[in-house]
Order: sequence, then C-alpha cells, then structure tokens
Amino acid sequence: MTKRAFILVFLGCSSAAAQVPAIPFDSVPEPLQLPNDIYFGEVTGVAVNSKGHVFVLSRGNTTGPAYAAAATQLLEFDQSGKFVREIGKNLYAWSFGHTVRVDREDNIWVTDKGSDMVVKFNPAGRVLMVFGRKQEASDEDTGPLKHPKPPLAAEPGRFRQVTDVAFDPAGNAYISDGYINSRVAKVDKNGRWLKSWGDRGTKPGEFNTPHSIAADAKGNIYVADRGNRRIQVFDGEGTFMREIRIDVPYDKSAQPAIGNLPDLAKLEAAGAPLTMAPGAPWTVCITPGPNQVLYASDAYPGRVYKLSLEGKVLGVLGESGKQLKQFGWIHEIACPSENVLYVAELLNWRVQKLMLHPR
Repeated sequence: MTKRAFILVFLGCSSAAAQVPAIPFDSVPEPLQLPNDIYFGEVTGVAVNSKGHVFVLSRGNTTGPAYAAAATQLLEFDQSGKFVREIGKNLYAWSFGHTVRVDREDNIWVTDKGSDMVVKFNPAGRVLMVFGRKQEASDEDTGPLKHPKPPLAAEPGRFRQVTDVAFDPAGNAYISDGYINSRVAKVDKNGRWLKSWGDRGTKPGEFNTPHSIAADAKGNIYVADRGNRRIQVFDGEGTFMREIRIDVPYDKSAQPAIGNLPDLAKLEAAGAPLTMAPGAPWTVCITPGPNQVLYASDAYPGRVYKLSLEGKVLGVLGESGKQLKQFGWIHEIACPSENVLYVAELLNWRVQKLMLHPR
C-alpha cells in the first residue's frame, strides 16, 4: 500500500488516530441526457427513487429580474439517464430551489429556500401537501429576509430559508430550517405539526445553518450543522445523542473551487460561520440496507467522506475542480447504494454519477 493511499484521520469523537483509505472511483461521463432546449443552472439537489429514476433540482429556467429571479426547476430522468419530464413547471412555490428528496413511497419532496416552502409531490407529479408560506407579492414589506441578531423567534408551520427534509420509518418528516431559523421541525405522515427543536448557537442541540438532514433505519436524525463544522445526531424526539466532526488532514495549498483559501484559525478567532472550513458538512446522505453508511461533503478542499453511523471516517475521495472526479461545491448527495453516488454541484452546473471501488 502506497503512502498516498492513506490519510491520517483524527475524529472529534475519538481520541485515537486511524488510517483511512482514499477510495478509488470513477465518474460516469454524461450520466443524464437533457433535451436540446433544457439546461441545468446551479444544481442544488439530486435524489433517486425505488425504480432508479433520478430527480434533479436545478436553478435553471430562471425568470424575472437579475436579483430575486425565480430559479427552481425539477427534472426527472429514468434509470438509463434519459429525460422523462419536468415536474411542477411554474409552480407557485418555485423561487430558489434548495434540495430534493424521495421518501419510501416514492413521493418527491422539494425544499425552496426562496419561498420558505416545502412541497410534497406524489409519484405522478401532483402536489400532495405544502408546508410553509411564501411572502405575498402584494405586501409592501415583501423582500429578502433579514438576519437580525438576536434572531426572531421561530413559529410553528412557518420557515425562514428552509434547507432540507428527511423521513423516519414511521413516515414522519424532519425539516431543517435553515439559514435564518436554526432548528429542526417534525411533522407526521398526515402533515400535522408535532414539534421543533434547536436555536442558533454552538452548544449541543444548537445550530449555525442546519444545511442538510438524513435519518437512519432506527429513526435517528443526522443534521449537517454546517456553520459549526459538525454533524449532530438526535433521536426522533430531538434528544441530542452525539456529534461527529470530520478532521481529515489535507493539502493546505489545495486551490478552492472559488474564492480565497479559507483561514480556519482566523475564522474561529472571529467567531464566523465555518462554512468554508475543511470538514464543514454541506451534505449528509445515508445508504439503504442493513449495513448503512453515511456520506458527507465539504466545499473546501472539496471532498466526499464515507463514515460509519458512529462517526468513524471510512474513506475519502475527490477534490475541487472542473473536471470529472472533481467537484464544485457539492450541494446534495444521493446514495442509492454504498458504492453508487450522485452528486449535485452548484458551481459546475451538473450531476456526477460516481462509481466507488473500495479496496
């Protein structure tokens, strides 16, 4: 085994260092075939249903002014990558798409950061339920949401820049909310609001941009607490269980996908959000099956991490860049199996299909 094939990994939840392999992988060229008159914009979400169909949420087909244009488009592809349809064209909730998820019954859920809404579609593409409410176009105060300090109190049933949704085995949905609110909301399978937990902060159970969310087969909830550079794990009632920190050494001369090299020490000293820090989780995805693993990604140095549900890093792959097998701000991961991943990229306007070949 070569020296390059291993990376020393130090976990916040473990006092011992462990050697973790770099996972060999391939990126399938042109995994999705778009029609001639449709283009991806920033690809914010990707999900896969039980038939292998791929759902892509793109900030494409934009309309309106340069600032605050409507930018959400939901596209479906079959298991071979052939375009099937657009779902919800010109939907009232479409504003600034954030993530797409598929539940156990193949219903399709979209979170829209711009309209503060979550929309549930049935497999036929018809709206089943909506959560939250967008600002009214007729109101004189309608405009970009503010970020007051201290933040305004959250309200049941309303969201402020919502980010993602996950589902437990009982059919309850957990909504991460979000860039302004700092909490997780829980609704039952009938859409009834049950509870929420969390607020802005750095303590256990507090968040700084809960950006992505996933549930395991036991109904435990994993929240990508991006600004705090950690994954927090809760039971289904919001009781804090543990945190996971991804502290993998990296080449400090590695070029970011965009912007300046992040200075972790300076960010921490200033108390700034650690969004661009190495190991700050932008995404979480948990595989199906009896032996589940978790995938997460960061924006810098732009890698994907494979972890056990307990938080042990099992492998790492990729880097920032424009080419295949390189990434430009992965915004969501779909993990239909342990060794097949779909990654949605903001900066590269694409979805990559990754085939992993762990040794």
